[in-house]
Amino acid sequence: MVGSLLSIYLAKKGHSVRVFERRADSRKASIYQGRSINLALSNRGWRALEGVGVAEDIKRISIPMYRRVMHDTKGNLSYQPYGKDGEAIYSVSRALLNQKLLDIAEEMPKVSLQFERKCVGVDLEAAKLELEDPNGLRTEVQADFVFGSDGAFSAVRSAMERTDRFNYQQEYIEHGYKELSIPAGPDGSFLMEKEALHIWPRGDYMLIALPNPDGTFTCTLFFPYEGNPSFSSLKTLAEARTFFEEVFPDALALMPDFDEEWTHNPNSSLCIIRCYPWVKGKMALIGDAAHAIVPFYGQGMNSGFEDCRILDMILDEEDTWERAMERYQRERKGNGDAIAELAMRNFIEMRDLTADKEFLLRKRIEAKVAEKHPQTWLPLYSMVTFSHIPYERALQIGKIQDKIMKEVMNRSDIEEMWDSPEVEAAIIEAVQRYL
Repeated sequence: MVGSLLSIYLAKKGHSVRVFERRADSRKASIYQGRSINLALSNRGWRALEGVGVAEDIKRISIPMYRRVMHDTKGNLSYQPYGKDGEAIYSVSRALLNQKLLDIAEEMPKVSLQFERKCVGVDLEAAKLELEDPNGLRTEVQADFVFGSDGAFSAVRSAMERTDRFNYQQEYIEHGYKELSIPAGPDGSFLMEKEALHIWPRGDYMLIALPNPDGTFTCTLFFPYEGNPSFSSLKTLAEARTFFEEVFPDALALMPDFDEEWTHNPNSSLCIIRCYPWVKGKMALIGDAAHAIVPFYGQGMNSGFEDCRILDMILDEEDTWERAMERYQRERKGNGDAIAELAMRNFIEMRDLTADKEFLLRKRIEAKVAEKHPQTWLPLYSMVTFSHIPYERALQIGKIQDKIMKEVMNRSDIEEMWDSPEVEAAIIEAVQRYL
């Protein structure tokens, strides 16, 4: 997706762009050849799409989600808005979004798309690629510059890893994920609240569900690989079904295809990639190839799209390509590392804290202060999701807010005094002291 968007940005600048994709054209395949876990578009992604005039096309295939809906083990619901009234993140199918961006890129007169071309050779200094088709025929292509937007296991980055003074870190977290689904009801109706992200928080693991325009929900179980419970401990379908009956009973009741999906849908791993530099010779990394993250802030795609927008701005402001590329990697590296940390922090919040009374009280206090003092206090989630504050700065401010709120929540009378002028004044005074 990042490669498709980048090609549109570059073509609008007058560059001739060739896009090479290892997989077949998903628009022509009977089954989408990638992960179909849903994505959450937020302000950063929308701004990048607006930058090339395609936001409205994407909005037509997305659904706004205004709040979290938490499900406990007895099916009781609680609610938490994502932002102020009218603020939402948008659920969009990875397959549909990818296909729509390919359609838009293909309409550009300066963009050509070639599928089933596997990158098997990279010459960083000469901007040359060796590509292989399904018949094993290899061809060499030459460019002025190459962007590796080829994902967490990038072939371009792999070539960079073999060069001097290239730093690289790959970290798998202990959790993986399995995709499940909830079908539409009669006449395409939604069987749960439509404009919300549903979460079943269970401490060390969780289930989430995002809506689709056809009335279905794409569900994702984030679950440890080892331990009890874990993917390894649920050895049979019967054990998995019994587990869901105990832990996610209201979700299981809406999953008629659970047996087939549990058996046939793979367990997929989650990986964090950190590396530097992002530019070597005449090639650069962008998106997941440079900074793959876990999906718990819904920012993987948004940060990749923001890469494209910031790069476009830098190309306008710098007088040489070399200076632009150096500035691009320097400005985006810290933000890539920051959103990786933020995503792991949000995983803990979603799985452990969204059902915690103290956490929910803290959120009420923050929301009240933010409403009364919007120039002084913007919650971390809003900074990441509904603003364009750099991720690095948002993380810095968020850590200070954590310190302030820890002091506030340690008050012995906080449950009685949480909405008092005294608590409000203490927070504002602390902000002025720390920030």
